[in-house]
Amino acid sequence: MTDQEHDVPRRARRDAGLYGRRKGKTLRPRQAGLVEKLLPRLRLDLSQPIAAPFDLFPQRPDDLWLEIGFGGGERLAADAMNHPRRGFFGCEPFINGVAKLLVEIERSNLENIRVHPGDAGDLIDRLPDQCLSGVYVLYPDPWPKRRHKERRLISDAMLARVARAMRPGAELRFATDIDDYAAWTLARVLRSPDFSWPARRVADWTTPWAGWVQTRYEAKARREGRSPAYLTFIRR
Repeated sequence: MTDQEHDVPRRARRDAGLYGRRKGKTLRPRQAGLVEKLLPRLRLDLSQPIAAPFDLFPQRPDDLWLEIGFGGGERLAADAMNHPRRGFFGCEPFINGVAKLLVEIERSNLENIRVHPGDAGDLIDRLPDQCLSGVYVLYPDPWPKRRHKERRLISDAMLARVARAMRPGAELRFATDIDDYAAWTLARVLRSPDFSWPARRVADWTTPWAGWVQTRYEAKARREGRSPAYLTFIRR
């Protein structure tokens, strides 16, 4: 059976629900307060399709970017600060990570981030066609055991779903410190009719993107001797 044939049941299982934990340590009082009071104002309403995503921000942005799995949110917050004319959607099911992002949003008075504390697929499916100019997938769980690889975020089905919401020329930026996951992702993107990989030299996948803010996970990976790969794919 081919990898592509294997991906069909993977999608069915993945769509049934998210893998991994939703909550860790007890939130600190400030974090808990922001989850109670600030998150409802920034949380995306997915009860129906999002017909006008640009109108979700007080100042209409020039373009929209999505980050799938923002972790502690430090990189997303820095990106929002450095690009005030850009609107950001951030997805993260881990409530402790959401709480950390909310602290950064309040501290820097950021108005160009909207949050979905859940499965990114639910948000993607409610976005209109060709509304995103870029998508980040940074250090997703590699699920290294063979029996768990069906749980990986990147699949043929997920690439098709996110491609629908991306405009032609939009960038899908993927980073991982796991060689096997980089190869897994490349195999699926290269057979996708929706994306191209323009890299021509080693520096194209070993050099971070301009203005890159290193995440805590990435710093840990480097300390442990793992070198990240930064893969950029273009929506056809």
